[in-house]
Amino acid sequence: MKKKTLQLVGLKKGMTRQFDKEGRLLVCTMIQLKKNKVTQVKTVEKDGYSGIQMAGVEIRDSKKKNVTKPLQGHYAKAKCEPCKKMVETPLASVEEYSLGQEIGVDMFEVGSFVDVIGKTKGKGYQGVMKRHNFSGGPATHGSKFHRSAGSTGSLTPSRNFKNGKKAGHMGAERQTTECLLVVGVNVEKEYLLVKGAVPGPTGNIVCVRKALKKNN
Repeated sequence: MKKKTLQLVGLKKGMTRQFDKEGRLLVCTMIQLKKNKVTQVKTVEKDGYSGIQMAGVEIRDSKKKNVTKPLQGHYAKAKCEPCKKMVETPLASVEEYSLGQEIGVDMFEVGSFVDVIGKTKGKGYQGVMKRHNFSGGPATHGSKFHRSAGSTGSLTPSRNFKNGKKAGHMGAERQTTECLLVVGVNVEKEYLLVKGAVPGPTGNIVCVRKALKKNN
């Protein structure tokens, strides 16, 4: 089994700045990580593999009516309020976890590294200059094209190949930012401060895990 670490679901709250011990100014992102609940413990005997399913970011009361009956029952088993997102992580051993167990931001330490998974900002339909950094055409001297892609193929084979760089939908894609330094952990206010930027706009749902490529 590939190396996996437990993921917590949180909210990107915005960006700020903080000085480190050497007096260097760090650009940081604040992530709210309220306690996640274990909604399902999967075992090899019952499910064919072992893993943990976590739920985080509770749905507000006015939206709870939209939760389906099967999902309501699933949350009720774990004595958990309906949440906006559930994530599952395959693990080699699940003996230390139990249904309904709460796991919070205290699983991370200052000085360790984390991976943050989120959805990038959606840009809608964009042209080749914004989407693929094309230089564009001449601005003056009678030019009749400025921001178009120009020629996309040759006479032979008289067709366009797949996966060419063209205009289209940009953004709103799953992205993982790896090995971000943990600058601060506040257990009382339930937030995590990491160095650098994470995917998505403020208020975006993100998943945080211990970095896979660096020892914590």
